[in-house]
Amino acid sequence: MGNESISVTQPVFFIPHGAGPCFFMDWQPADTWNNMATFLKSIPNRLPERPKAILMVSAHWQTSEFSITAGTKPELIYDYYGFPDHTYQLTYPACGAPVLAERISQLFTDAGITNEKNTTRGFDHGTFIPLKLMYPEADIPVVQLSLRNNLDPKAHLAAGRALASLRKEGVLIIGSGMSFHNMRGYGDTSFTEPSERFDEWLTNTVESVDSDERLVALANWSEAPHALDSHVLGAEEHLLPLMVIAGAAGSDTGRKIYSEQVLKTQISAFQFG
Repeated sequence: MGNESISVTQPVFFIPHGAGPCFFMDWQPADTWNNMATFLKSIPNRLPERPKAILMVSAHWQTSEFSITAGTKPELIYDYYGFPDHTYQLTYPACGAPVLAERISQLFTDAGITNEKNTTRGFDHGTFIPLKLMYPEADIPVVQLSLRNNLDPKAHLAAGRALASLRKEGVLIIGSGMSFHNMRGYGDTSFTEPSERFDEWLTNTVESVDSDERLVALANWSEAPHALDSHVLGAEEHLLPLMVIAGAAGSDTGRKIYSEQVLKTQISAFQFG
């Protein structure tokens, strides 16, 4: 931990991870993902200090109970389909962090949250794709946390609250999903305005001064304007990492740090702390 006399608290982030390996291949139009890539590369500069480890909450891993990668050398899971051959050769040789995995498991247990450690699970693209942009050297240990497959927002908010103390232990917590994720809507101009209205609600909620009101609103996200145009009920896994992040944020104020129209839909990222 070094000789720090003052405890540093890492901020927490909810980020978009794009579409499969989109940042590492040609796309039409060619600049579709440029701004998002630039944003992801900027995240290390937003931190008070270099993290000692990274905890990624990915939309692409769902289990019956919260699961934590606990292997020392997790492999990559190329869980995207129909992309160029070279994107299945991408590498991200970050080591795991079994000690951190055990710490996370204990925090969950102390909070009454059932969990399990998984020593064989690798990193899916919701983890390794954004990390290749943020920390291309892959020299920071990484642990990935699953979502619960019942997609209960309150359970994920509670999970985040249980993990909040890690922020003072040098751990960077990131939720990797998409603020808009309706496959039917991408590229369809009829979804542009609905996505903007939901994004407006999401921004107002994240930036709410009253953190208790924020948590209540997020728990009831499906009642928001155009929520079900933006995330299909029963398939809202790309929004759920935000719940973990909002729980870990505690009373910290949230703010939007990236927003643009991608594939005719509004996509945003948020930071707390």
